[in-house]
Amino acid sequence: MDPMAKSGTTTQGLRTAIERSGYYPALVAEAVEAAVGGEPISSYLVHQETTFDSNEVRRHVTVLVLTGNRFIVSHTDEQAADAGSPSPYATTSTESVKLSSISSVVLSRVVANPESYTPGSLPREVVLTIGWGAVSRIDLEPAACGDPNCDSDHGYTGNSTADDLSLRVSEAGDGPEAVRQTLAFAQALSEATAATAAPSATAR
Repeated sequence: MDPMAKSGTTTQGLRTAIERSGYYPALVAEAVEAAVGGEPISSYLVHQETTFDSNEVRRHVTVLVLTGNRFIVSHTDEQAADAGSPSPYATTSTESVKLSSISSVVLSRVVANPESYTPGSLPREVVLTIGWGAVSRIDLEPAACGDPNCDSDHGYTGNSTADDLSLRVSEAGDGPEAVRQTLAFAQALSEATAATAAPSATAR
């Protein structure tokens, strides 16, 4: 079965996926649907993650939505009671990014027994990294010349990497269907950003 046929491409399908996650569905759905507005949905991905902080178990859900013009990302976290709030609470945020602003879509696949890999086999895990310039990571290291005896200061060299969103999905932890849906969403996003960049390339 086509993975996107199961996850769907409609607002109702998105709401169903959010409800199926069981993570504050009313809160998450309202925030995401408000950000999407009336735009038709091309693809989406709902990913829930559980983390352990000391003796507390915390959940986090990420919802990614692709429309004809935008990429929308929503994060919702739950927090324990603290000095500022006597009861547990949740925070949710949404960001809307123009497709033309997306600079990179990186999909890393981890495959077991690569010597016997057959095309179409499901990776053991995938990591989807999307960059649009809101967050950049700079890795620096001392620069050097070709002379092994040189002790001069050559400054630093490094790389700047767009790393606004990184999502890891594994077959063992999230299930094979989650991996399929991540692959499908990554393909849809890559194709959408390529289509957006095409007119400017041909206009020159």
